[in-house]
Amino acid sequence: MAGTAWLLVPRRASPPMSDKPALLDIIATCRPWLKPRLAELYDVRAVAGPDIRAVATDGTVGIDAALMDRLPDLEMIAVHAVGYDRVDLDHARSRGIRVSNTPDVLTEDVADLAIALMLAVGRQIPRNDAWVRAGRWAREGYPPLARKVSGRRIGVLGLGRIGHAIAHRAAPFASELAYFARAPKPGAPWRHFADPVALAAAVDVLIVAVAGGAGTAGLVDKAVIEALGPEGMLVNIARGSVVDEAALVAALVDGRLGGAGLDVFAEEPDMPEALLTLENVVLQPHQGSATIETRDAMGQLVLDNLEAFFAGRPLPTPVD
Repeated sequence: MAGTAWLLVPRRASPPMSDKPALLDIIATCRPWLKPRLAELYDVRAVAGPDIRAVATDGTVGIDAALMDRLPDLEMIAVHAVGYDRVDLDHARSRGIRVSNTPDVLTEDVADLAIALMLAVGRQIPRNDAWVRAGRWAREGYPPLARKVSGRRIGVLGLGRIGHAIAHRAAPFASELAYFARAPKPGAPWRHFADPVALAAAVDVLIVAVAGGAGTAGLVDKAVIEALGPEGMLVNIARGSVVDEAALVAALVDGRLGGAGLDVFAEEPDMPEALLTLENVVLQPHQGSATIETRDAMGQLVLDNLEAFFAGRPLPTPVD
């Protein structure tokens, strides 16, 4: 299951034994402990309809305007992710629906994965692992040489929470670190670019860390990819929608881009077949936040936001 949603409503059980909210618990990305905990706190309602006051959803499913309109009493959307680009935020705001997400707790893990992908692509770690496992080291000797990672020029596309964390990790590897943002970020000591193409032309490695959504769809287009060039590397831990996937695949296949480390894709879990055959590409199944510690923290934030909503308190992590 690629993604799922929860629907929460006040319990309408006949016995006066409980007035707890009810829960549709079909989310696929939570830690196992969360399901029993939710079962203690919420009752399941399987069908959307009147009286449902809250929805909990993950970052791959979100909630669109059509589903919101099937929930006339909806007041709250809790997103089990930092990204909320698949929530129709404008529609939610027009109806006065509050939205929460799970920021900060996954920043470090996503940044770690970005650096891991950069190293894995540059040093060809998956290829070399496969070489050993297939017995090719013994039969054929050493594999072709990889590329040096330290000393390369590194660019970070987007300098929000995660972009900052990536930049701090990448700086010790970089001969020069630069970033893209609409305007310079106060206190950021690195070179600023307001144009993604110019940034790509100035670096050897481009790490994509902007938020998803309509405003960034296709931001990494053919021109950005061409600017990176045949020795360049693209790492994407943001959203698949940010990159023109067809242009990326074509550049990799034709040798116009040196390599890519990808954690996200345009139509997850599906991806272009060509990516599966390329040795200069490292693929991950959307694992940025996928550690025990972070998923525990994300689950707790979902619980905290729902508890605050039903208690009439301010949300711990509202989406502004």
